[in-house]
Amino acid sequence: MTIPHQEHPDHAAHASKLVRFFETLTRDNAAQVAEVYAADARFKDPFNEVQGLEAIQHLFAHMFKQVKDPHFKVTATVQQREQVFLTWDFFFRMPPFSAAEQCIHGATHFHLAEDGRVIYHRDYWDAAEELYEKLPLVGLFMRGLKCFARQ
Repeated sequence: MTIPHQEHPDHAAHASKLVRFFETLTRDNAAQVAEVYAADARFKDPFNEVQGLEAIQHLFAHMFKQVKDPHFKVTATVQQREQVFLTWDFFFRMPPFSAAEQCIHGATHFHLAEDGRVIYHRDYWDAAEELYEKLPLVGLFMRGLKCFARQ
């Protein structure tokens, strides 16, 4: 016999809050991380693995220093209980490598605490394809490796 799961009434609202946070993230409101992340939250992406609000705030601040005009567009949301999964496009410019807008396609798995704040954030995206291949010299090398691997 299967017992039906009772959804917490705020889970959908918490998922919507995450989408709003990322789609409206700017240099000026990046300090609002504490409203979205728990004090001991863990964050992992292809380049970083940190824990705690200060470290996560630093990552967002660093993003605004490294790239120009960064912004997210969430393309899908899947929410089940305290688990939220977002797929997204991350747009940015990266002078001096390129003035053209770049896009990284990725996904994030979140685990929410009882109060709805993020306690676990894990980004999934292919750094080789989505970033390195777009850089002038490194990209040429990476694309060559990809062609060689296919043979």
